Amino acid sequence: MTPHSGSGSLAFRLFLSAVVVTAGVLLLVGVVLSSLYRAGTERAFDRRLDIYLKTLVAEVAGTGPGTDMPVPQALGEPLFLFPLSGWYWQVTRVDGDSPLTRASRSLGDATLPLLSKAEPDHGGSIQEGYLPGPEGQRLRVVERTLDLGPEGKFAIAVAGDASEIDGEIASFNLALAGTFAVLGLAFLLTVLFQIRFGLRPLARMSQALAAVRSGRAERLEGEYPEEVGPLIQEVNALIDANREIVERARMHVGNLAHALKTPLSVLLNEAGTREDPLAQRVRDQAGVMRGQVAHHLERARMAARVSVPATVCEVRPILVSLARTMEKIHRAKDLAIDVRSLEDLRFRGERQDLEEMVGNLVDNACKWATGRVEMEVYGPPAHQPFDRTFLHIIIDDDGPGLAPAKRAEVGRRGRRLDESKPGSGLGLSIVQELAGLYGGRLELGTAPLGGLRAELILPAA
Repeated sequence: MTPHSGSGSLAFRLFLSAVVVTAGVLLLVGVVLSSLYRAGTERAFDRRLDIYLKTLVAEVAGTGPGTDMPVPQALGEPLFLFPLSGWYWQVTRVDGDSPLTRASRSLGDATLPLLSKAEPDHGGSIQEGYLPGPEGQRLRVVERTLDLGPEGKFAIAVAGDASEIDGEIASFNLALAGTFAVLGLAFLLTVLFQIRFGLRPLARMSQALAAVRSGRAERLEGEYPEEVGPLIQEVNALIDANREIVERARMHVGNLAHALKTPLSVLLNEAGTREDPLAQRVRDQAGVMRGQVAHHLERARMAARVSVPATVCEVRPILVSLARTMEKIHRAKDLAIDVRSLEDLRFRGERQDLEEMVGNLVDNACKWATGRVEMEVYGPPAHQPFDRTFLHIIIDDDGPGLAPAKRAEVGRRGRRLDESKPGSGLGLSIVQELAGLYGGRLELGTAPLGGLRAELILPAA
């Protein structure tokens, strides 16, 4: 996983945590407010029922002695007169062997179940609850038990259609959900703005690091918040320390090479005056040592240049210049060298290193080409804004090409794939080694022209 993957983004994690916390808080507050509103709506509905209950209690309590079952008069509510209207009252005598019931006209032949049977008697206190109605509708019921002594004990109940409560609560919940959705969206937009604004210094720091890596800057410059300031100082100190280490390493390697050159020269001079086998062996080994010193000194020089990301160069002018030069060098073959570059690409490295790598590849292509060499450069876009990008330099020729089995031998230093052409055989291996130092690579394949395709992949600036 790359450091810029979505799941690892600091902004994404902050926004996700804000979404989770906001959703949790709004859900909890919504549940609490809905519960409070339901309780308030039920109390208001119960107060309305309680008025009718008190009227019934007064009529039952005012019935004269000797009456077996009081018959309440109309309560002034037309809904108690319409059949199955959802509004009912009922008076039940519960102290006899067979309970007697008087009910509103709206209840018809049906009866209401008693809350006092499901819950213990509270000594005349009012009970509230929900019961199923005659049509299966949900009813809100208030009930009171009235004990008149010798005149009897009565359970008095008034019921109303609970759909009114449910309708009001549903309307409130819908309005509450819409309000909270707007508030949540506004809050998340605010959080998103805060995240983008608060993390902007980190984005500027990433851009500054990319500029240092691409060679457009040497250090991180600019004003940063005090929370990021120490990090900027440490990164700049690391860049300076790395530059100093590279410089010291370059100096030590140079000193070592120069220190070895003098003893080697003395050995060669001493052996040069003699012709015996020992002198010849000394000359041979001293020559090998001198070559090794020169090779590793050059490698240290290249590594030092690569380690300091402060140099960039344009690619197309170098390709055009090399094409014109190679046309002159191989004038006898009358080669056509085409350069195709639709993009203004830059190489993150030393110009002379790019010239050396491309020059070796073009020279090799010209040696083997029959009449045509093509050069192309392009740069695929990065998947993430601050990912490292690479450019591709492709060199094709129409020569005999190279068998797949022989392509693997290219990396072996000094390996000649064909003795029929001049050269030391080090060109392609040098290109591989130098490209590897820059974090790139060389790939060989078959060109559309029929010959060898050499694709050089290098870091882009």
